[in-house]
Amino acid sequence: MAKNVNHALVEVNLPPAAEKRVRELEQEYLERQLATNDVLRLISASPLDLDSVFKSVIATATRLCRAEHGRIYLLEDDLFRSVASTGQDEVDSRFPNEPERIDRRTAIGRAAMTGGPVMIADVLADPEYHLLDTQRVVGFRTVLGVPIQKEGRIIGAIATGRNEVRPFTESEILLMTTFADQATIAIENAHQMQTIQRQKAELSRFLSPQVAALVSSTVGEELLAGHRRQITALFCDLRGFTAFAETADPEELFGVLRTYHEAMGELIVEHGGTLEHFAGDGMMVFFNDPVLQPDHVVRAVRMAIAMRERFAELAHGWHRLGYELAVGIGVAVGYATLGRIGFEGRYDYGAIGNVVILASRLSAEARPGQILLNQRAHAAVEDVVDTEEVGELNLKGFSRPIPALNVIGLRSD
Repeated sequence: MAKNVNHALVEVNLPPAAEKRVRELEQEYLERQLATNDVLRLISASPLDLDSVFKSVIATATRLCRAEHGRIYLLEDDLFRSVASTGQDEVDSRFPNEPERIDRRTAIGRAAMTGGPVMIADVLADPEYHLLDTQRVVGFRTVLGVPIQKEGRIIGAIATGRNEVRPFTESEILLMTTFADQATIAIENAHQMQTIQRQKAELSRFLSPQVAALVSSTVGEELLAGHRRQITALFCDLRGFTAFAETADPEELFGVLRTYHEAMGELIVEHGGTLEHFAGDGMMVFFNDPVLQPDHVVRAVRMAIAMRERFAELAHGWHRLGYELAVGIGVAVGYATLGRIGFEGRYDYGAIGNVVILASRLSAEARPGQILLNQRAHAAVEDVVDTEEVGELNLKGFSRPIPALNVIGLRSD
């Protein structure tokens, strides 16, 4: 018959020296864990500030490995070039930017050749080691080199040294390898951020800055899929452009359009508008999407006034050349559906709705120099601008006459 056996927990009483050592190891592990976490947080918070990250990595690694000196190198043109150091100020002043070759004469050279950590227990006893001038200045004896790798390719190295002959332990070598991996993460993050910024800059040459940022954001897909929102739509096009295009040389035509688009484009960016498209002498801009703007109506009307004033300056110069051009602007407020418009291989980010049609029709109806508002737009800015009624307009596509107001200018108060 089986007997029930009670198993009691057995406490092991360690000798005081062993217990002290256990506590030291626990503290050492905690310190290393906290330090590596701090470096990772710095990498995450400052992905483009590699100088600060490298300084933190080498200072932390050298301290935790109980060494006096440390240095991080990046590989450029098959040469290791120093990018951060600790405890080597005198070396940096006497041997500034001294590159190192990949060969067996240094610990980092051997680490690059073998693809793994290399320790030289005593550099003075190593017949191949050659940095003896540096050694005489700094005084290191034991050195450790660890490669920085990305997908098996050497991209840099970390070196640390002690001023006494005291080999690094396996745990210290493993710790240095961990910091080398963190340096790889930092470099990769920086490259990715630079790529994203470069892509945004390139996209901004073809899209409005807001849409370029939207495409590169994590919430972009949801907004691109389509959503409803109140916007202020603005249309602007030239008066007299058709007659001018019939007689002007192509070079003159494109020169005028280039100047016009550049001047208006600067104002669109300045006031935070989203440019949907240029269409010859016309353009469409909307506000309050994809970036929310509580003052979107005021922004649009202020931009329209700035456009009129800027265009008057351009028109004065063109008049002297015989070009008789003017601008008409329409502004309307209402709800629209916004998102990705087009087909695979050619998408735009645009707005669809009656508010867009209304702004377009108001622009077409505006006389030279007029800025026509619908009633909802006027209600939002009536304390900011002076206006005059132009009556009810019979606009194409609308079954009833639309009341409109012309903006005279900003109120002086």
